[in-house]
Parts: sequence; C-alpha cells; structure tokens
Amino acid sequence: MSDHCKTGLDDRCRDADGEIRRKRGDTLVGTLRDDYGPNFAQGARSDMRLDTLLNRTGSASLSEYLKNHKK
Repeated sequence: MSDHCKTGLDDRCRDADGEIRRKRGDTLVGTLRDDYGPNFAQGARSDMRLDTLLNRTGSASLSEYLKNHKK
C-alpha cells in the first residue's frame, strides 16, 4: 500500500477510482478501538470480528454502525 493516499471519510484511503476503501469484515473490534477510541463497541470482546458486530447490531456497514451508536 502506498504511503501517499488521498484520505477520506474517517481518514481511510481512497482506491484508485476514488472510492473510499471499506473496512474488511475480519477486522477485529480491538483494532477498531485503536482508531475510534476505547468506547467503540462497548460490551463487545476485542477479538470479535467487524462482520459479527455488524450482523449482531443489524448494521450494513461500519459507517452505519457509527451513525447509530454515537454517544
């Protein structure tokens, strides 16, 4: 991955076509807490996968989860 990327939403890189990259489903909640803070997904184990978290909360994407779970 290039060190020079155009950042977008939530400081995520954009693909060559300009689309913001999606977080992979196998990203761990613990890793996401590094990006979004220690209160991200409270009550979820740090070894839970993002796709499991989204499924359990009925969210279609990380962006949707973040919108619906702001404190």
